Amino acid sequence: MAGCGAPGPLPGPSDPGSALGEEEEEDEEPSLGCDGDLEVNPYDGLPFSSRYYELLRQRRELPVWTTKYSFMEHLEGSSGIVLVSGPPGTGKSTQIPQWCTEYALSLQFAHGLVACTQPHSLAALSLSLRVADEMDLNLGHEVGYCVPHEDCCTAETILRFCSDEMLLREMTSDPLLRQYGVVVLDEAQERTVPTDALLGLLKDVLRQRPALRLVVVTAPALEPRLRAFCGDPPVVRVPGHSPPPQLLYREPLARGRVATACQAVLDIHRRQEPGHVLIFLASEQEISECCAAIQTEAVALSPALGPLLVLPLHPGVGRAAQRLYEAPEESRERRVIVTHWLGDSSFSLGTVRFVIDSGLELRSVYNPRIRAESQVLRPISRSQAESRMQRAAGSPPGTCLRLYSEAFEQRLPPSPAPHVSETSLSRLVLLLKRLDIADMGQCDFLDRPAPESLMQALEDLDYLAALDDDGNLSEVGIIMSEFPLDPQLAKALIASCEFDCVEEMVSLAAMLTASPCFVPPSTHLEEAVALRRRALLHPNGDHFTLINIFNAFQQHAGDEGWCRKHGVGVEELRLAGTVRAELLEVMRRIELPVSPPAFGSDANTLNIQRALISGYFLKIARDIDGSGNYVMLTHKHVAHLAPACGYLLRPPPRRPPPWVLYHEFTISQDNCLQVVSEIQPQMLVELAPQYYLSNLPPSEGRDLLMELREKMVAAEDVLPGPEPLAEAAGREAVEGDVCVLQ
Repeated sequence: MAGCGAPGPLPGPSDPGSALGEEEEEDEEPSLGCDGDLEVNPYDGLPFSSRYYELLRQRRELPVWTTKYSFMEHLEGSSGIVLVSGPPGTGKSTQIPQWCTEYALSLQFAHGLVACTQPHSLAALSLSLRVADEMDLNLGHEVGYCVPHEDCCTAETILRFCSDEMLLREMTSDPLLRQYGVVVLDEAQERTVPTDALLGLLKDVLRQRPALRLVVVTAPALEPRLRAFCGDPPVVRVPGHSPPPQLLYREPLARGRVATACQAVLDIHRRQEPGHVLIFLASEQEISECCAAIQTEAVALSPALGPLLVLPLHPGVGRAAQRLYEAPEESRERRVIVTHWLGDSSFSLGTVRFVIDSGLELRSVYNPRIRAESQVLRPISRSQAESRMQRAAGSPPGTCLRLYSEAFEQRLPPSPAPHVSETSLSRLVLLLKRLDIADMGQCDFLDRPAPESLMQALEDLDYLAALDDDGNLSEVGIIMSEFPLDPQLAKALIASCEFDCVEEMVSLAAMLTASPCFVPPSTHLEEAVALRRRALLHPNGDHFTLINIFNAFQQHAGDEGWCRKHGVGVEELRLAGTVRAELLEVMRRIELPVSPPAFGSDANTLNIQRALISGYFLKIARDIDGSGNYVMLTHKHVAHLAPACGYLLRPPPRRPPPWVLYHEFTISQDNCLQVVSEIQPQMLVELAPQYYLSNLPPSEGRDLLMELREKMVAAEDVLPGPEPLAEAAGREAVEGDVCVLQ
């Protein structure tokens, strides 16, 4: 498969399938091109390859294939919305988009192209690979994908797979999505914030564009609610695989869920029972532990049992997820796919015969009262448990091993919580305001967000000067909405234009957007890597360290060897480079000034701190006892510096900074502040909105800030034309050897 750096033809993810041309609706087998004229692909005008027919045979065996005629009939009708309901692994995610493309082709794309959304970027990428293969087309030409920081589409693209977030952002510039004739919202049961928002927004678009077709694909558990929400549209029900799998229950061993899952895999392999294994665990950490444990134990197994290939599946694996669908190197190879909630949708393997389900998931749940996320380990829902069990359905029937009791199953909630009830809504509200939805009550949600979450989001945007007196977007808010960033980071980036530190802030924004760049080194290299990494630490804090690392990576021309020596991830830093280029392009497009680089100077250090405070004054903490016990200004939770914080790693140990600005605080077992830099309280008083400071909850920190503000106001009244207090505070800090660059 050509285009976008994609590999050659891959069997790809999820349910195989497609149908091209009316001849495929007939019962007889299509000509394989061996006799007479070759059949021509209607999308590129080239003869079909032999692989196309090979995959066509597989697609005809999918349960969804039996519904094609009914689906096309409803799509051609006048309802506007078609609901498709079916269990996982039945072919919905690959066949439905292709059938929609056939429909658009029959109209000569008069109403537009086809877009298919996925809740997860990795699924959109994998599905585009598979579908392009099935359609006998090149990825990046007629079939493409568009996910955050990667656009593999051209003017030729007629079927676009994208993350739901990208389509929602696209609506800010094209509210009626006029370039699309069909929109497919896949995996609606995932209940992500963008998918839920798109459901409501597209219902309104349909009233203004009757020719648009909206296809909503979901698991059976959510079908009744979606039918009521969408106004009782026609429903296409996809049958599941049969017979159902054997269901077993087993309490975890004393060593825990991971050890129990590993033992079950080894037992299956020793019995030489055919079929691949799919394991559902709670978190990425458990996935890593499980993969390492199985690989260690597999070394001692008899070679006669055949190879055991262990494959992790989570958002961090990127393109490596395609290994799931590559042809095995030998016929006896058994694959063990270890995943978490990501494997609940969009990824299928027809040869999975064993499912091991831990019954738990680790999720981040946002608390608007304290503006922080909590890491919550909780049971999955009954609908998730049923979906996971269905992965082992088929002929011959497989086995689903649940690492919990039947009594535990009875206590599971019926369905997962919608993400809109567990996520910060500031970014969503900013986008909806950009769509001229002044009142959130105008946007229809399957589950309405909690009033407290909406009020907190509006309050935060007001503090950031993103709203005017009427509650609409201000000029600053409009500019903030142009950036694919959280509002606080977008505001800090905009402020950097005023403080002449754009080059540094755009690098920092890119590093904060990309995944954490530090990777754990091998045990025997820990000391050497720690010594080299220490050289990258910046005395002014973690934000400056991230800029240091990015600059050093660029200076070494992205050398992988340099990354290994310093324990940083080359892929993460390359992604940061891509994000940085995108942000600079946005700034040029909306004509924001870009100042020249000045990293390392005292003035530049103070300017970066100013820009950060302008966006992150809501994330300030104060050391209450001089020993590193930090209390948040906006609430009274106590937190500590993370073990990887530069202030703890730089020798010799120094007293923790009294006031810090942090990027992230998650309530977990250790309650750590992530990415921390020291600030001066004078700068906070000068740059934060005065009504924000007045609204802080009573605390010693608030009293200190209010007292400092009174002194500053008094000084302004007495001294004619004083220099800016932030500069004075900064110079005192430098003279006091608190923030001296090394």
